[in-house]
Amino acid sequence: MTSSYKVYPPLSWRCAMFTHYLYWSSTILLSTLYLLSAALYLTKQTWVRETLRELHYPAPYLVPFMIIIKILGPIAIISRVSLPLSDLAYAGLFFHLILSGMAHLGVRKPLVALPAVIGLVLLVVSFSTQNSARAHPSPYGEMMVNVLTTH
Repeated sequence: MTSSYKVYPPLSWRCAMFTHYLYWSSTILLSTLYLLSAALYLTKQTWVRETLRELHYPAPYLVPFMIIIKILGPIAIISRVSLPLSDLAYAGLFFHLILSGMAHLGVRKPLVALPAVIGLVLLVVSFSTQNSARAHPSPYGEMMVNVLTTH
């Protein structure tokens, strides 16, 4: 006689798999956001320069630098050739998203700040779940989880 109930994997295994999928989903979405932004900077340079001028930034100097950062940041996070470089990329993207969102809010354009807010949420989820999905854990990722769970 066979039983009619399903046997599920242990809860800890299911939580680990959920966290694994959460990490990769948020990391891929964050990387896509940055790579599409770099493509926008490359294809619509006049519009990007005008937008940066509205924010009172030196557009001719900033645009090439931002294109490079928006491409290399996600590559450093996904490839994880070097753990310190990956953590540095996370930090750079964090500050970029904070400053970008604040710049748009400063000129009273809250809807334009929405991609920065979405990117910030994706970045926090990706950074805080990276240790469950990667072979070599980041010491800062564990610290972030502890801060988020204790407060």
